[in-house]
Amino acid sequence: MPASPVALVVSIRALPGRREEFLAGISRNASCALRDEPGCLRFDVVGDPADPDAFWVYEVFADEDALAAHRLTPHFLAWQEEKAELVVPGSQVNRLGPLLLSEG
Repeated sequence: MPASPVALVVSIRALPGRREEFLAGISRNASCALRDEPGCLRFDVVGDPADPDAFWVYEVFADEDALAAHRLTPHFLAWQEEKAELVVPGSQVNRLGPLLLSEG
């Protein structure tokens, strides 16, 4: 049976005054993931209209192995270091589940 795609939804909050730096850093990570990782199928960052420092990140990977490989890439590891200086500690919440439907 072939592996199923997985979706990762992350909620996260940038520190006050660090929004633009957060967006620049996550944009670099997303661009590299989409360009360099065949298993990364989608990488979206959504802003909360009621709170400019709150974000949802939506990523789709071919399977859990592709997600695990993503977490070992140089661009992901660099983003983790950068992110530590830009987000409210403890604000990141990850949710991972099987992708059940995708139309677009």
